[in-house]
Amino acid sequence: MSAALSTGPRGRFLTFEGIEGVGKTTQVTLTARALAARGVAHVVTREPGGTPLAESIRNLVLNPRDEVMPPVAELLLMFAARAVHLTNHIEPHLRAGTWVVCDRFTDATYAYQGAGRGMDAAAIGGLETLVQGERRPDLTLLLDGPVAVGLARSRQRDAGKPRDRFERERTEFFERVRASYLSRARAEPERMAVIDATRSAEEVAADILAALKARAWIS
Repeated sequence: MSAALSTGPRGRFLTFEGIEGVGKTTQVTLTARALAARGVAHVVTREPGGTPLAESIRNLVLNPRDEVMPPVAELLLMFAARAVHLTNHIEPHLRAGTWVVCDRFTDATYAYQGAGRGMDAAAIGGLETLVQGERRPDLTLLLDGPVAVGLARSRQRDAGKPRDRFERERTEFFERVRASYLSRARAEPERMAVIDATRSAEEVAADILAALKARAWIS
C-alpha cells in the first residue's frame, strides 16, 4: 500500500520479472517495505490483474478449462488486461507522483507468449505500441535462476494447491521463457537489472535497493 509522502512530479514505474519460483512476490513485498520506510508514496500491483476488471481477465487466462485457449487468444487477453490496468490504475498513480511496483509487465508477454508459446515478437510489439504508447518501465528487476531451481521452489511452495495453466507447462517451456528474459536484459541493460535469485531473500533485496540507489532514486 502507499506511504504518506509524494515523490514529486512523477512516480517511478518498477517491474519485477522472472520465471516461477524466483521469489518475485517476496521481493515486491520487501521493496515496498523499503520504499515505505523512506516515505516514498507507492502502490503494489500485478499483471495480469491490478483492477477488478483486469483481475477477471486474469482468471480467464490462468484458470485451466476443458476448452483449448489458442496462443493468440491468450496474447490478446494479456493486452486487454494491460490496457485496463494502465488506464485505470498505473497511469493515474504515476501522474500523481506515486511509484508503481508491479509484479510482471510486458517483458513477461515477450517471454511467455512470445518465446514460450511461439507468438511473433513483431505482433507483440505492435500490441505493445497500441496499448502502451510510449509507456515503458523505468526499471525492470529480472530475478534470474536455473529453471530446475525455480520450479522446485514453486512446487514446494504450492504443494497441494491446484496449478494454473502456466504452472502446468513442461521444463522446456520455462527454459525458453528464461532465455527470452536474459536476451531482453542483454539488449536493454540500462532498463533491466539482472539479479541472482538463487541467494537468500535478504541478499537479493540488497541488490535491488543498490540498483535503486545507483540511479539516485532513493538514499
